[in-house]
Amino acid sequence: MRIDGYRLEYRRIGPPAPDRPALVFLHEGLGSVSLWRDFPDRLCARTGCSGLVYSRAGHGASDQRLTPRSPGFMHEEALGLLPQVLQAFQLRDVILIGHSDGASIAIIATGAGTVRPRALILEAPHVFVEEVTIHSIRDTVDRYRTTDLRDRLARHHGPGLDRLFDDWATVWLSPGFRSWNIEASLHGIECPTLVIQGEDDEYGTPKQVEAIGNALGDRSEILMVPGSRHAPHADQRAAVEEAMAEFIARCV
Repeated sequence: MRIDGYRLEYRRIGPPAPDRPALVFLHEGLGSVSLWRDFPDRLCARTGCSGLVYSRAGHGASDQRLTPRSPGFMHEEALGLLPQVLQAFQLRDVILIGHSDGASIAIIATGAGTVRPRALILEAPHVFVEEVTIHSIRDTVDRYRTTDLRDRLARHHGPGLDRLFDDWATVWLSPGFRSWNIEASLHGIECPTLVIQGEDDEYGTPKQVEAIGNALGDRSEILMVPGSRHAPHADQRAAVEEAMAEFIARCV
């Protein structure tokens, strides 16, 4: 699949299901198709929905980005590239399932109306920058340089891994990014929304979830997951799969 000049890695799950939305999975800041592992397959099988998983440019086996990402990279993905991906696969009825940066991209796209999903599932979303986020990214940079983190990420990304990592860290740690805030996008979301966060999320506090819940009111459901950090679908897989499946069942 080529979008905006980039060849993007993707994986389709199952044939389109009549009267059921497609589940579209949007990965985290250092994610890819393979880092979702088989979670999308199991959720699609359980819900009877088809699925699409893809890697953004610079991630996984997708083409490397031609230019460094800008502080507006999530808006670029949400307003420009995501609608093109859905159009390329002729996906009009979707539930967006975003993790971390992917959840923020889903918020921006839905809030602006460039995508009109049947529902949203937001896992560990960011709507503003917190000090704990900056601290944890700095820690991740240190672990990338001193532990086996780089080797583990290399299993999921191509030769552009170092550039991907540097771009990601540079944007998030830049002084200009401290004022990044997408709370205004929340007011454009009208669909049912499930928000999931680990109780021990090292990249964000419950203030992120509270901001979304306050903006969406009874259109939102909140799940705080005990014993989980920034990736509840990996840390507490059974509980998160159950919660997502039940939410999707209520939306179809």
